[in-house]
Amino acid sequence: MRTANVRTIVIWTLVALVGAAGWSVLALARGEDVSAAWMVAAALGSYAIGYRFYSKFIAYKVLKVDATRATPAERLNNGIDFHPTDRRVLLGHHFAAIAGAGPLVGPVLAAQMGYLPGTVWIIAGVIFAGAVQDMVVLFFSTRRDGRSLGQMAREEIGPFGGAAALIAAFAIMIILLGVLALVIVNALAASPWGTFSIAMTIPIALLMGFYLRVLRPGRVAEVSLIGVGLLLLALVAGRWVAESSWAGAFTLAPSTLVVWLVAYGFIASILPVWMLLAPRDYLSTFMKIGTIALLALGVVIALPTLKMDPVTDFASRGDGPVFAGSLFPFVFITIACGALSGFHSLISSGTTPKMIQKETQVRMIGYGSMLMESSVAIMALVAASIIDPGLYFAMNAPAGAIGTTVENASQVVTGWGYSISPAELAQAAKNVEEATLLSRTGGAPTLAVGVSEIFSKVTGGSLRAFWYHFAIMFEALFILTALDAGTRVGRFMLQDMLGNVYRPFKNISWKPGLVLTSAIVCVLWGYFLWVGVHEPLGGINQLFPIFGISNQLLAAVALAVCTTLLVKSGRLKWAWITGIPLVWDATVTLTASYQKVFSSDPKVGFFKQRSVFQDAIDDGKVLPPAKSMDDMHTVVTNSTVDGVLTAVLALLIVVVIADALRVCVRHLRRPALSTLSEAPYVESKILAPAGLVPTREEREEARDAVAPTGV
Repeated sequence: MRTANVRTIVIWTLVALVGAAGWSVLALARGEDVSAAWMVAAALGSYAIGYRFYSKFIAYKVLKVDATRATPAERLNNGIDFHPTDRRVLLGHHFAAIAGAGPLVGPVLAAQMGYLPGTVWIIAGVIFAGAVQDMVVLFFSTRRDGRSLGQMAREEIGPFGGAAALIAAFAIMIILLGVLALVIVNALAASPWGTFSIAMTIPIALLMGFYLRVLRPGRVAEVSLIGVGLLLLALVAGRWVAESSWAGAFTLAPSTLVVWLVAYGFIASILPVWMLLAPRDYLSTFMKIGTIALLALGVVIALPTLKMDPVTDFASRGDGPVFAGSLFPFVFITIACGALSGFHSLISSGTTPKMIQKETQVRMIGYGSMLMESSVAIMALVAASIIDPGLYFAMNAPAGAIGTTVENASQVVTGWGYSISPAELAQAAKNVEEATLLSRTGGAPTLAVGVSEIFSKVTGGSLRAFWYHFAIMFEALFILTALDAGTRVGRFMLQDMLGNVYRPFKNISWKPGLVLTSAIVCVLWGYFLWVGVHEPLGGINQLFPIFGISNQLLAAVALAVCTTLLVKSGRLKWAWITGIPLVWDATVTLTASYQKVFSSDPKVGFFKQRSVFQDAIDDGKVLPPAKSMDDMHTVVTNSTVDGVLTAVLALLIVVVIADALRVCVRHLRRPALSTLSEAPYVESKILAPAGLVPTREEREEARDAVAPTGV
């Protein structure tokens, strides 16, 4: 025993030293080159310490997870929404569902402020806020038959605050789904390689689902090998298709992609979870984690230098070309999902609690998956920080700021203090076989350039274009898995809301209800997507500016519900675990909301922007990004809608937090008045490990369970 303890101490001491070394170099380096490997070291060391110690403390000391308690998946198993799912498959599903556009795009945009602020928030934020939220929400939802976040708020906080939470959560979910779908459309439009490869994941997933359910139940390793082999074949075949006569069949217009995405979202949300959703998400996780792991390995091998400044002048001035606003609060809003995401709380109270086998698995699936997503955000920040800063700003600044020629772009970017020649801009585009890289905003193309830079240093410069287009396709697959799970969760939320009026909707697997609510959710986000595709300034494009704020406001709802439940369930002394992140998130997000509504800077404040454009209309002028007077009127409408929505959502969140505080104070004064909607205890009959690898005790328990049947 002593040898094992000594070995454990030595291992974790080394892990801590690696992380500390990475942080020391990042924080203290001044004027010298810094390898991106130090950022990876700081992240991995911190993640390991956080998971090993902090998550274990929360799971077993605070939440007191109970391996003997049956989960909703076991008690309510109906093979449609409730289905006990192998922990490895569920880990893949949960990670794939939460990992959408945010961790890929947000950190890339936040690199405008320098690599250091983003690194600090991504790592510290996930350990103490994001992963904590995901795990605690998953635990409390599992204890409540998989109730949605809004419904938990209604039952535990009260009808008033609960109604505000239900409305806010559902509205934000529709916005998030529309934005995710728009990113997918932009990535797959005119991309036969990506379209073919992603389309092939659907029949592969169906095969895996039936393999595990019918052909070879429990054979996860077998189906994993089959699925990964077929996925790799689909990826390679995608390039063959793109270079063949079949390319035209898979080269789809944006409007066609919208129809297919809506149809896929509807079908995926009503089919049994074991048939398509879970195996497809599990399958895509191999590609997601594999690519990120290869990126980390590539950084360690190639040791690329961080070319972006640790902290740029834009951080203090707040006039950056990528997004306007100061470091506080907007770098936190921009990074969003890589550190803390309200969207995750919807998954943690949506599909996952209805599929988890054991309470003890909430640590691995809730906390662990969020650490995996944060690692994606770190690699995205690395990719954005190793390319030439001049190229970064030329790619992410709008055409209205830098023009449309490499000569003009070079001159403007150089004026910002990041010199790059017209020849270098042209060569960068040529290297990845693109006509131009100017104003390729949104973050995804920048990430692809960074990925190609890292991989080409390992495999050779001749493959730079291959890796660039591979990364574009990878991003689309990454985001699509959040869309299908999100649509299903949106259906759960709507069913919970309607169930308060008409009780049959409370049964989320009631077929008329699930079909109707799935159709409504798909029509809502599909409408905004359709308009956005056809009108560059309309539809979901209109709501895109409030994506980050709405996501973080939703996180405040989740943390408020978690804090309330900790207090009401007798865990007052541990309420700081979610209470401190709640105070921080509310401060950041409400500050950002206030500035977006009332700022006198037209680049920041929605109403000020409306005023400027309205004055220009009165004077007969056209201002960028508008190209016509009709566009000018659209911008005025968009600014008005965004300002009003931001104010309304912020007000709803204030109502939720205030009502949650009222409930907590009332409980402390008169505990007898408090009630918990927790499901009654039922003993579990399932034996399953808490982590990926069974412990010695878990293996012995499994052997003892099967031994009598062999006698």
